[in-house]
Amino acid sequence: MIIWGIFWGAVLGSWFGGHGDFGPFVGAILGFFAGLSLRWAVRSAIRTELQAQAAKAVAPPAAAAHAAPTAEDRAQVASPSPPPPPVTLDERPDTDDPFWTGELTPHGLPPVPTSASTSAPVPARPDALRQPAPPNPLEQAVLAARNWLLGGNTIVRVGLVILFIGLSFLARYAASAGLLPVELRLAAVAAVGISLLVVGFRKRADKPAFALALQGGGVAVMYLTVFAAFRLYGLLPPLYAFGLMIAVCAASCALALLQDSRALAVAAFAGGFAAPILLSTGQGSHVGLFSYYTLLNLAILFIAHKRSWRMLNVVGFVATFGVASAWGALKYQPENYASTQPFLAGFVLIYLCAAILYARNTPTKLGNAVDTMLVFGTPLVGFGLQAGLVQPFELGAAFSSMAFAALYLVTATVLARRALDSWRLLVECFIAVGVGFATLAVPLALDAQWTSAVWALEGTGAFWVGMRQARWMPRAFGLVLQVVAMLAFLGSTSSISPLPLVNPAFLGALLIALPSLLLAWWLRHPLPHSGSAWARGYAGVEARLSSPAYLYGFVFWCLAWLMEITRRVPGLEAGQWPMSVFSEQVTGLLAMLAVVLSAALSMVLGLRTRWAVATWPARGTVAVLALGLVVQVADGYRVLATPAWAVWPIVLALHVWMLRQTDRLQVTADVDGKPGAPISLVAWFHAATAWLVTLLLADCLWSGIGKAELWRTSWAGVVLLVSAIAVLMLLALWAGRGNRLAARAALPWPLNPHAEAYYWLAALPLAVMVFWGALLAAVHSSGHTAPLPYIPLFNPTDLTLALALGGLVFWRRVLLSALPLPARSGWVTGRHALQALALLAFIVINTVWLRVAHHFFGVPWGASALFDSFVVQTGYAILWTLLALSMMVLAHRRVQRSLWLVGAGLLGGVVVKLLLIDLSNAGGAERIIAFIAVGALMLVVGYFAPLPPKADARAEPAAPSLAPSQQEALLP
Repeated sequence: MIIWGIFWGAVLGSWFGGHGDFGPFVGAILGFFAGLSLRWAVRSAIRTELQAQAAKAVAPPAAAAHAAPTAEDRAQVASPSPPPPPVTLDERPDTDDPFWTGELTPHGLPPVPTSASTSAPVPARPDALRQPAPPNPLEQAVLAARNWLLGGNTIVRVGLVILFIGLSFLARYAASAGLLPVELRLAAVAAVGISLLVVGFRKRADKPAFALALQGGGVAVMYLTVFAAFRLYGLLPPLYAFGLMIAVCAASCALALLQDSRALAVAAFAGGFAAPILLSTGQGSHVGLFSYYTLLNLAILFIAHKRSWRMLNVVGFVATFGVASAWGALKYQPENYASTQPFLAGFVLIYLCAAILYARNTPTKLGNAVDTMLVFGTPLVGFGLQAGLVQPFELGAAFSSMAFAALYLVTATVLARRALDSWRLLVECFIAVGVGFATLAVPLALDAQWTSAVWALEGTGAFWVGMRQARWMPRAFGLVLQVVAMLAFLGSTSSISPLPLVNPAFLGALLIALPSLLLAWWLRHPLPHSGSAWARGYAGVEARLSSPAYLYGFVFWCLAWLMEITRRVPGLEAGQWPMSVFSEQVTGLLAMLAVVLSAALSMVLGLRTRWAVATWPARGTVAVLALGLVVQVADGYRVLATPAWAVWPIVLALHVWMLRQTDRLQVTADVDGKPGAPISLVAWFHAATAWLVTLLLADCLWSGIGKAELWRTSWAGVVLLVSAIAVLMLLALWAGRGNRLAARAALPWPLNPHAEAYYWLAALPLAVMVFWGALLAAVHSSGHTAPLPYIPLFNPTDLTLALALGGLVFWRRVLLSALPLPARSGWVTGRHALQALALLAFIVINTVWLRVAHHFFGVPWGASALFDSFVVQTGYAILWTLLALSMMVLAHRRVQRSLWLVGAGLLGGVVVKLLLIDLSNAGGAERIIAFIAVGALMLVVGYFAPLPPKADARAEPAAPSLAPSQQEALLP
């Protein structure tokens, strides 16, 4: 290898004559260091292996390392045993060389040496456990040079270098001085090369290393002589020079085989592959070039049948595909396809066979070794060249990929049937290559949607194979391929097709969904594996994938139907935009129906197979219905419109049925002792259903508002509030029957067991909505009742506010009578909630007077106008006095001193208002009426409702006091 580097350096130095007579010398020096850098890895690996074997063979026990020598030891020292015979580097088999076999064994390790010395145990040393830092490139070059010069026969190697340089100087000097004819000079140099070959061949038995060095130098001299005669001096025609280089290559190859010398063979074939390039005139035929390379590769294949010389395979592989790639990039034309394709196929087949032969000739304790360069490099480089050849042909790359997949899969099948377990790694590598090319063929032939479908099916097949063979890697590959298929599908989601159900969008999503559901079914139970650390770690991940895989498949199932529903057909005329199959309103309804039906089918599957995850989609139907309603309302499409009125009863019925089945599964899970859905979660599903009914009822009322064209009246402003009040009252009346556990057991489903979910969880947000909605309506609604006349207390605003107050009070009384009280309901059943209701009632009564003043007295509906009106202020004075009178009279009769004080405070506020506001209305009749009315009413208060006495603290002991909520429950 070093000599070959010197040869190449000299050739390049002679080409570039910028250094005069020193050109070949400088080139040889550069080639010398290039060869050293390439040879360093080989020598370093061999030395490391030799040192390890030597340490294993002679390492004494640690305890005897410091013992005194015995008599036997001294006798052995006195009479040393004869040294072992020298072993040259080229005579060592490749199986002991990590560089030559620096490829994969069945467990990813280098081959184990087969010598007997490896069986001896070696004590572990702490310093051996520390990995030294790798040297940098400069250190590698220096180390390689030292190893080459000082390793083996140093004098011979240095002498060859000096001799080679001397011959170059001699040829250059003779040419410049004109001493001898060119033919004679070249003949003399060739004679020296032949002499080196002859002497080296004759000394092959006595001194193998010396002989091989001489023969390598002779081969380099012969190559250089032929090259100089052709290129530099034009003494040989191209055909003769080519034949001479073939002869040199053949002779060198024969010598290498005869002496079992890998280095000589590598040098011979390197020169053989370089001959066409060195002797090229630019006018040759590629058919001749590739035919010659085919012969060389067949020779390499023949040697691979006899020897496991990996470096020779590497030289042939790099030279063949390197030259082919360069020719393809520079000279290939589409009309050369027929004359090029057979050679490329032949090269791929040759190195495929070379990989198999190398594995056969390189057994290890862990199985046959695998040359990763040939196994993976051949298909990758070969397919790259093949793709360039078939680029002008439609689907050429796809068919080429399928051809590579078929080649490697068939080869793997043949090896698996005829070979032993030691070939397992090579078979798996071929299968991986074949599957990879089959996977690659799909996107080369199909669009993204079909590609994703095929990849999903392929991933399912790989998972099934891994499941049958108890191997985790195919199963992991299948799962990864599912994710890749999903990404490919989402990257191109066009739904334009004239064909229903058989278009790429629908079938692509469906063929992703079905394999995912199948994978989820297989993953229900733990799958077998090899028991390795990687397999156990993967099994822990795989055990948690059943539910995500099912939900993933269910989402793509729904997506398939959604894409079919939203499908568009191409325009009837050129340039026309695609048209949707369904209108926007119908599309939303069908999408909602498809998802709910899919959840119902999933529920049926879960019920029949007792598969819990299959029942989970039913829990999301209420969200789907709510989203469908929101989208429908946003599009201005009502529930009572056609065909919505036919779809909504179906989806609601399916939703209620799924709620019923979910409750049954919960009961069954409790009986069987299996974990089911949390009770609180199921209760929220029922509560959400009540909220959905509220929105649906409001949408129906809005339909009537729209038909009557009452959008700018108070009728439209209270629709949502009326709907919430109606549902709140319904929940209080219907579910309130189950506010006691004893009575709940006798009620039908869903009150048993979800009565509290309806009268508490569902009703609480509705009650809050009713409270704040009533407050907003009271403050902002003017009571416009067109086309009907405004009637106080009998208009939509006042009636709705009265219903709101009544509904809130009724619902609160249902909560007060509940046994036990719902959790965290104290803020509703306590006195603070009662005070909030009283405040709301006070505001509602005041706004009734505001609307009366607006409609009958012409006061504009605005905050400042109403406040500045003395009519409003006079009415407030009389109204507040009447309210105070009512509270004080009621408090006097019930002996409730606190209520009386509240009325008195309100009455005091009236007096303050009279002095601060009403008194400023000088000369107005409103001031007279306000003062007279308030004074008369205060006299009535003083007569009928004096202050109640305080409770006597020293009275007889009374019965145990009741809680405030229980006291209010006893009030009439």
